[in-house]
Amino acid sequence: MKRSWVNSPYSFSLGMFAMMVPSQAFSSFYIFFYVDQLGLGIGLASLARTVFLIWDAVNNPLMGYWSDRTKTRIGRRRPWVFGAIPLFMLTFVLVFSPPEGLGQNGLFTWFLITLILYEAVATVLWVNYGALFPELFRGDRLRAKASAVQQGYQVVALLIGTAVTPILYDAMGFSNMAILYAVLFGAFMFICMMSVREQEAYREAEPLSLGAAFRETLRNKKFWVFNISNSFAQTVNGLISSTIPFYAKYVLKIPDDQVSLLLASVFVSVIPLVFVWYRIIRSMDGVKAWRLSLAIYGLSVIPLWFGFNLVSGILAGIGVGFGLAGFLVTPAVVSGSIIDEDAQRTGLRREGIYTSVSGFITRSSGLISALAFWVVGIIFGYESGDNPGNDPESTFRYLMSVVPLCLLVVSFLVSFLTKIEFSKPIGGVHEHGAKTDHQL
Repeated sequence: MKRSWVNSPYSFSLGMFAMMVPSQAFSSFYIFFYVDQLGLGIGLASLARTVFLIWDAVNNPLMGYWSDRTKTRIGRRRPWVFGAIPLFMLTFVLVFSPPEGLGQNGLFTWFLITLILYEAVATVLWVNYGALFPELFRGDRLRAKASAVQQGYQVVALLIGTAVTPILYDAMGFSNMAILYAVLFGAFMFICMMSVREQEAYREAEPLSLGAAFRETLRNKKFWVFNISNSFAQTVNGLISSTIPFYAKYVLKIPDDQVSLLLASVFVSVIPLVFVWYRIIRSMDGVKAWRLSLAIYGLSVIPLWFGFNLVSGILAGIGVGFGLAGFLVTPAVVSGSIIDEDAQRTGLRREGIYTSVSGFITRSSGLISALAFWVVGIIFGYESGDNPGNDPESTFRYLMSVVPLCLLVVSFLVSFLTKIEFSKPIGGVHEHGAKTDHQL
């Protein structure tokens, strides 16, 4: 393998592309598939989502701890990812392949079990892949570049996972769509991991015990404020993605074959805008850029309230794209600095535990999304595609604009609860993340 391909931002970002295509298709359409297409009641769907999110929140920290303690000749993270690849492919397909003829209880049971299995494997992938980023790319400038490249790949994946997915499931059904995405994931994730070379020095150090690892992590105030703030914004990502198909149907009243155009308006606009945000990060402090992205993201969801047809929806979607682009790029710079600062204090690289606890906080906040969906549905009488109530338009207008705006206002305010700043990183880095001679 060419040296320029090893630990390159471009090869590493293939992993983000691989995971985001099926993950985005899942987050955007699994509720729509079960509630609107299969007729599962919204109460049962919300219950399954709640159990799914609690399980997700609980297993994240344990996965991070185990990952940090792993010692093999090929690294700490890579063995976990290689092992998870076929299991992720299988569980993703199962989510979208329920047996025919199931009643409400049977459909709920299948939904819940496949969600739990899918989430467990997804946790292994996301924790270990995410933990590699701050290890491979050191320093704000390289992280900003790697994050911009990664988010560029991610946006292409988001576009496929949202805009292309309706075309595929209309043509071949949900199950065959899932099989196609699973194969795509497996191929690109394998290529990504083959290009990764972990730093041997990091796996030689004796890791902290479970209690000490969590104590060191949980008493870091910067970490808590950053992740709690981030979690509210991350909830908006999931809420908007999962609500867009409903918004298109009930608010914009556009046919199914135009939903892809609406989804594309958001994600196509993000592709060039992530590099605009890369320039912004280079010209200002990373923490300030992150807070600016939260403010702009909040403002960007307001026009969604005024959507009434395809054109107005597309224009509003482009605005959301700018806010989303900033939020996709900026957090990686801040979280990497938090991990670097911890490493200087403890003498250990603990990307796994930090990544997983961040996931715990973020996924726990997903309960807010599930609760909002359920409460707003009750207020306006929406139960399912078979019984949408008298005012489904208001249900999804609120879920697309008002609820996200409130969450982003909270996110922005929380970000100021403590002073987040960092000393300059020790040493420098080469273009592909290898340490220079004078680095630790």
